[in-house]
Amino acid sequence: MSDRQEQWQAAERLALTLADGGLQRMAARTLAVFLFTDQDSVTAGDIAERLDASAGSVSGAVKSLLLVGLIERLPAPGSRREHYRLRDDAWATLFTSQNPVIQVMIQAAQAGIDTTAADDPAHRRLTQMRDFYQFMLNEIPALLERWQQHQGS
Repeated sequence: MSDRQEQWQAAERLALTLADGGLQRMAARTLAVFLFTDQDSVTAGDIAERLDASAGSVSGAVKSLLLVGLIERLPAPGSRREHYRLRDDAWATLFTSQNPVIQVMIQAAQAGIDTTAADDPAHRRLTQMRDFYQFMLNEIPALLERWQQHQGS
């Protein structure tokens, strides 16, 4: 077996692990392509070919990875295809306020709080949800600073 085949088998194993952890299977497989590619950027067509997947399923996976900030769209002058790459700060972005999913969770919890009475158990649970995500957002800057210091050492 070639080194490249072993790498793609490792990529598929990683994708299965990510899917077991809650990521949609196609998004997990697409993320694995970004992690294991030797190219500076890839197109949706490249991903579909690598995964032997439909354009529609790859498009949905790319959108979800864009949404959480793991990948970014790149300018590609002269190309009619969109090019994407894994963000250099992908993992930090995933856990920051730049991640719209965290903001949506806070907003959704607040909307539920606004519609429930203070003595309603749902109100208490939603308040805990909102407060958890807000606490995490407040703690992230110091954590990321420590991460950057760790990376620099």
